[in-house]
Amino acid sequence: MNLSLLVLVPLITAITVLFCNGLRQVRAVSLIGSLVQMVLAVALLVFYWEERGGGNNAMMLFESSYKWFGPLNINYHTGVDGISIAMILLTSFVVVAGVLVSWTVDRMSKEFFFLLILLSLGAYGFFISLDLFTLFFFLEISVIPKFFLIGIWGSGKKEYSALKLVLMLMGGSALVFVGLLGLYFNTDAGNGFYSWDIIQISEMNIPVEVQKIFFPFLFIGFGIFSALFPFHTWVPDGHSSAPTAASMFLAGISMKLGGYGCLRVATFLMPEAAHEYSGAIILLATIAIVYGAFATLMQKDLKYINAYSSISHCGFVLLGIGMLTQTAITGAIMQMVSHGLMTALFFAAIGMIYNRTHTRMVAQLGGLLKVIPFISTVFVIAGLCSLGLPGTSGFVAEMTIFIGSWENTDTMYRIATILACTSILVTTVYILRAVGQTIMGPFKHAAYNQLTDAAWNEKFAAGILIVGILAIGVAPLWLSELLVSGTDTIIKHIQSAITI
Repeated sequence: MNLSLLVLVPLITAITVLFCNGLRQVRAVSLIGSLVQMVLAVALLVFYWEERGGGNNAMMLFESSYKWFGPLNINYHTGVDGISIAMILLTSFVVVAGVLVSWTVDRMSKEFFFLLILLSLGAYGFFISLDLFTLFFFLEISVIPKFFLIGIWGSGKKEYSALKLVLMLMGGSALVFVGLLGLYFNTDAGNGFYSWDIIQISEMNIPVEVQKIFFPFLFIGFGIFSALFPFHTWVPDGHSSAPTAASMFLAGISMKLGGYGCLRVATFLMPEAAHEYSGAIILLATIAIVYGAFATLMQKDLKYINAYSSISHCGFVLLGIGMLTQTAITGAIMQMVSHGLMTALFFAAIGMIYNRTHTRMVAQLGGLLKVIPFISTVFVIAGLCSLGLPGTSGFVAEMTIFIGSWENTDTMYRIATILACTSILVTTVYILRAVGQTIMGPFKHAAYNQLTDAAWNEKFAAGILIVGILAIGVAPLWLSELLVSGTDTIIKHIQSAITI
């Protein structure tokens, strides 16, 4: 399969949107384009299984490479393993759902959907890139649209939130680029060339001293995208001010770029440094998990509740990566997929509630289950997945991380695992409280009795995300097996580097 289709389809869709006449055409083109992306993602999964089933054990499948800028040895090199495909599937689900929940956006609709689709282009390109410069290029493409989506179509202190978000993410990008340059100038691709190629670099012996210098740049840089403590402060403001679809993309896709980069680039390419700094990573991840959970308890705004809970949930991703065991890393990737689906569903439900009640304050809501039962049910499902109810993807991902973390016999690692487990109790409190006060009890306002339930597009969007949550929660083996080849490669590379 030609992986460039995953970049070309969003690009063609985005350009076509700009030439559409009227809202109806804009919506139709955006939806068709996003559905094509989903079909391509599912087809990629099928073809991948066929290749693996046929005995193809290559590190990356469907590789292609084209010279981009010869003097610096930059290539458009693409390829995927199971980890990449999991992220691509997540992206396709969130993109379709995001387009559907934005169906009623009529102010500057061309520009809105153009930027939304452009975000997906950056994500797809990032997940298929095997050249570090190309990967960084797509990372930057995924940053700029967020500024305009929040600054133009957002709410509240949107200009401040948009500026804060883009400055912090650009700061993270700057750290990433310094780390990438450090890697690049310490490689030898032959003929006097340095290398940006992930596969080539993984086969080189980067000096440990160099790794120790540049690993923090890469891990912290990517970690900022994934709400690494204490660089998480852009998350609550950015998510709360963003329009619904942008919130879904930010939490569901953009934050996963950081986790993926921490694993694929920082940890995989500098394994000795990853082992050396694992204690610091676990410490920061544990703080994020516990702090995020308790901070969420204090929130009264539904979007802030989901935003602060995302800090906690993304802490589990970094915890799993920092543990450096195959089970924990598998759980970290599962958590990225699970959190992407769950938080997108949560933001979608919050957006549906806000569009009808014009408030996100928990104290002003109540009794919604009586009048908008479908939206209320979606809200409950998202909440139950967030607290890790068995049968949902949240349970599978977090349990896998806990089991993998406990495999480390070091006392500090065990304490971190126990502290992370206790956050589940806090999560249960704030989720059940938010659900109970929002949809149960009597009406807080008589006008709520006239609310209308979800439209077809909202039901379609929620249904897609719920299917993903249940597909992992009820039958997780398919995802676990999909990730085996990728996690096995990473773990073997780490172990071989540490034992040398």
